[in-house]
Amino acid sequence: MERSNVINLAAGPSQLPLAVLEQAAAGILNYEGTGIGLVELSHRSKEFSQLTTSLEQEIRTFLDVPPTHVILFTQGGGCGQFSSVVYNLLARHHLLYPDLRPEERVMDYVITGSWSKKAAEEARKLGGGVVNIVADGREHSPTGKAFSSVPPHESWKISPAPAFVYYCENETVDGVQFSPDPQSPSSFPFHLLPQPTGSTAPVPLVADYSSSFLSRPIHNLADHALIYAGAQKNVGPAGLTILIVRKDLLVDTEAAAKLGAAPTPTTLSYKVLADAGSLYHTPPMFSMYVALLVVRYFRDRGGLATLEEANKTKQAKVYDAVERGTSSGIFKGKVKKESRSWMNVTFSIEDAELEKRFIADAESKGIKGVKGHRSVGGIRLSLYNAVTEEQIDRVVAFLDEFIANARSR
Repeated sequence: MERSNVINLAAGPSQLPLAVLEQAAAGILNYEGTGIGLVELSHRSKEFSQLTTSLEQEIRTFLDVPPTHVILFTQGGGCGQFSSVVYNLLARHHLLYPDLRPEERVMDYVITGSWSKKAAEEARKLGGGVVNIVADGREHSPTGKAFSSVPPHESWKISPAPAFVYYCENETVDGVQFSPDPQSPSSFPFHLLPQPTGSTAPVPLVADYSSSFLSRPIHNLADHALIYAGAQKNVGPAGLTILIVRKDLLVDTEAAAKLGAAPTPTTLSYKVLADAGSLYHTPPMFSMYVALLVVRYFRDRGGLATLEEANKTKQAKVYDAVERGTSSGIFKGKVKKESRSWMNVTFSIEDAELEKRFIADAESKGIKGVKGHRSVGGIRLSLYNAVTEEQIDRVVAFLDEFIANARSR
């Protein structure tokens, strides 16, 4: 099957613009006229140092990142940050409040899906403090077991003075996302965060943006202490993790360890990474190169405002088709309307044989990666930045055709 006939709706790694792939392929053979391929280039070379600087500058401009935050590049994916967050944020807490006992160090987690759940589990495993579940979306679902919405704000129980508050902006597996509308009941309730007093520092807000990074503006970006994202959804190939870190989180983890904090592995320390300009050791060079090409590609086509409008249109078209399937008794939506993800559309087909036919029919038409995550099943259509509106129209046509054929059987 020719590439032009394929629509890749996989949840990640995911589709990238063809022009970017072609440029990256050329760079593998000869990067910027050096006669050396990018994957052969020293990460200490002036050429790669310039690439790192350019990527940082492009992302800063694209998202309007304030000078209070540094942008870092590392490895380990989102799951690696589950541990890094705990090590670095508890180290900071020890430096600020050295006399507290472990049970007085509280880590607040908002659970809206599989990935925030895993992050909280990792925090419990690492210890050094107590995990408080601020809210759990399952408690507000029809079954009490599935994630179908952002928990209502009145159910949130944020600790009075936690070491940090953690949330996942878009849950890739479950298709739950915080609303960009501040007035929505599914928005993130910034007003509930504890306010600093004369004796307390601001509570750090940590967000996993892995599957929505660069898809639309980050609401209240400056109010976040840390935003991280794996690149393999909207930015580039797997292997790169992008961090936006407020400078007060760049703490001396070795000094914190002397005060009783768990020793932070050197390569997980945000300060070590920042002091080395993201080059403490060999970074994911190829992933960073492709990420730079991707950001420039979308910058030259209108930037974040254009992406936001396109993504808003794409998800609306697909959800409208899913609702037509739901009203016909073929599909069943999984997520409440106000909490639906723009990136990952999830639904189920109650008839198991019909679901198998859906996946096979999609594959035959070049629509790939539609099967839901193995932990929840069903169907998942991922609408990342590189999926075009023209491709979405083809997907919608397929959905409508499938619904019509299923009704006639």
